[in-house]
Amino acid sequence: MVTGVSAFRPQTAGSVILWGVLGISLGLVVRALVAPQRRSRKPCIRSPAKTQLPKLSAEETSALSYPPDVLPGSRDVETPYGSIKVFELGPRDGEKVLMLHGISTPCLSQASLGEALVARGYRVIIFDFFGRGYSDAPSDLPYDIRLFTTQILLVLASSSVPWTGDDGFHLIGYSLGGGLAVPFAKHFPHMVRSLILIAGGGLIRTEHQSWKSKFLYSTGTLPGWILETLVRWRISPKGAVTETKMASEAVDPKPQRNSDASGGSSYDNATLLMRRPGHTVSSVMKWQIANHEGFITAFISSIRHAPIYDQREDWLALGRLLADRRQDAESSEDERSPAALPGLRGGRVLLVLGSTDSVIIKEELIHDATAVLGEDGFETVILECGHEIVMARGDEIAALAANFWRSNE
Repeated sequence: MVTGVSAFRPQTAGSVILWGVLGISLGLVVRALVAPQRRSRKPCIRSPAKTQLPKLSAEETSALSYPPDVLPGSRDVETPYGSIKVFELGPRDGEKVLMLHGISTPCLSQASLGEALVARGYRVIIFDFFGRGYSDAPSDLPYDIRLFTTQILLVLASSSVPWTGDDGFHLIGYSLGGGLAVPFAKHFPHMVRSLILIAGGGLIRTEHQSWKSKFLYSTGTLPGWILETLVRWRISPKGAVTETKMASEAVDPKPQRNSDASGGSSYDNATLLMRRPGHTVSSVMKWQIANHEGFITAFISSIRHAPIYDQREDWLALGRLLADRRQDAESSEDERSPAALPGLRGGRVLLVLGSTDSVIIKEELIHDATAVLGEDGFETVILECGHEIVMARGDEIAALAANFWRSNE
């Protein structure tokens, strides 16, 4: 017995030293794999505007799935957080509309809706969130409501046309953008003339948070560089890449009857601009994953920190602000008298939902919105569509928005 045990013991001082050297070496290797990644990362990861475009000819740039000048009014806004890609189009004296896009597809996803609003006389701003499209990606800050609110204010401040002040602009938020629009309107109710949420996040029930999300995106579960490598592998194109597929990293989609939302060709191949029929949702996402070095960082941090799940407190606060404005309108004896409370005109929010959306379940959102906004705090329109509703139904949504705005004047 003694002999058997001794076989597993170091027999000489040399072997003790050897085991010690091996242990130290292994520790150094692990440390080298993990620590330098954080030390060497710059606070701002540059977008394809700086890493890809300088290497391309004019013809190659024009052929990209997302050309940098695809819409009029393009500008790159330099800020302490990095550069922001902004498009501002439409008549200078038109009513102003600010649009916020989803968690992954850049602002080009809202191009058809934006152009439809411009055709109706509105002035529109769309912009790429940090880490998407042609906007840089801060790598040392959480992608929470504070960062996104700061970005929105930087975008508004960059315009030559005044956007802030009482009743400054209509706000439209799609998917993640809807989750961001609610707290923004809560903090700046006087500035937001009206609020439209298209398949908006923010009230997604935590029970729909996928197990993949809980494991992969929990802070500290894996070293950052390992997590980024794993997520990049998971979402790298092996087929069509859609907003729904990316959203499924955060939400376990519920298949809906007759739904194309989980990858049907009608949405995978949805054309973002009619004049560019070959440029689809999927092609833009493939370009972004391959060419924006900061996208994965931004995507992971957004799932961790952005207002996606159970944001009841913000929605309740918004509900109170809406109720105040309805009461203010009712107490006005003279219809020609201006409302005492600016912003959020009519005291209602418009919810535009897809009948077959597997990410934002219409029945759940209507139920939960009623609980926090009140029955009189919103109206709902349901379109035959999945989660890519803003890309596939731009003209219809523009008409709905214009009617909603007129009804609240």
